[in-house]
Amino acid sequence: MARSLIDNPRARGFFYQALLVVALAAAMAAGWRNAVANMQARGIPMGLDFWDQTAGFNINQSLISYSALSSYGRAFVVGLLNTLLVSAISIALATPLGFAVGVARLSPNWILAKIALVYVEAMRNTPLLLQLLFWYNAVLKSLPGPRQSLDWGGLVLANNRGLFLPRPVLGEGAWAIGLALAAGLLAALAWAVHVRRRQILTGERAPVGWFALAAILVPPVAAYFAAGRPVAFSLAHLQGFNLTGGLQLYPEFAALVFGLVTYTAAFIAEIVRAGVLAVSYGQTEAASALGLSRGQRMRLVVVPQAMRLIAPPLTSQYLNIVKNSSLAVFVGYPDLVLIFAGTVLNQTHAAVQVMAITMGVYLAISLVIALALNLFNARFALKER
Repeated sequence: MARSLIDNPRARGFFYQALLVVALAAAMAAGWRNAVANMQARGIPMGLDFWDQTAGFNINQSLISYSALSSYGRAFVVGLLNTLLVSAISIALATPLGFAVGVARLSPNWILAKIALVYVEAMRNTPLLLQLLFWYNAVLKSLPGPRQSLDWGGLVLANNRGLFLPRPVLGEGAWAIGLALAAGLLAALAWAVHVRRRQILTGERAPVGWFALAAILVPPVAAYFAAGRPVAFSLAHLQGFNLTGGLQLYPEFAALVFGLVTYTAAFIAEIVRAGVLAVSYGQTEAASALGLSRGQRMRLVVVPQAMRLIAPPLTSQYLNIVKNSSLAVFVGYPDLVLIFAGTVLNQTHAAVQVMAITMGVYLAISLVIALALNLFNARFALKER
């Protein structure tokens, strides 16, 4: 019986895998016992008792109310929201920029193609940290003071204290605008689905872009006037030695977004270029024979086919944006790493708990993004018949 088990490859495979699992479990248990013994010997907290304790430090950029009297748990939430904010904005800006640069690299215009090439090579072959320091120290910190702010029509002001944009002030009835916008988005989506189904059945394609634009813009504008124009804008203006009003984007935030966007867009551009070139040239010739313009060929024929090649590596770039946002510590932007894995860890000395929570958060964010992109990619995957 024992001999038959030894000669059975499947049984041997299970046996060796079980040995590996036992060895890993033993190593993890030994490591945990060693960590607990060392933490107890040094008086390091073992649990999460520090979570509700007073933090005792301020954070200058926060999406929610926060003060030095807030708890460590609230400081964690502030850092998490700041990380999600800069990641979402960077993804939203890097994607269209990367697509534009990638298409520009394939442009028949020699000058445009070479400019795109220089941009891609310069961004991809210099360290991201160096680019962040360049944006922060060489660009934003070198701007003039508030009294000599760069002024673009009174709407946007720039100085060494950040960028100042118009800040919307919502009045009574502003909810109607948001409701109208949501209704317009749903109408545009429903129309796009209807047009796609109709095209599959009849081969005819109705316009989508203009209808979607009208559906998104007209209802909110109508609701704005119907509700008595409940939205106003606060503009930044000089008062004393500083600017008041408006929406201030601090130099740390702006430098991090500029760096992440320009750096990641270069990689997205190469992904887009490779995806477009992978589409058979016969597809382009067939589209030309139908009388489609170059823009129509790219938008209706080439890019939809290229997306099944573009989407998978695009997921990696989105994940890189989230992970690279941790470099915010070098420009002083209060993200999750700076606040929780930095200040909170130094004050509480709960290294194991803090680092485990931080790693778990980044893992969860990455898994959510990967899941969303996989669902998006499934739309463009080839279907077996």
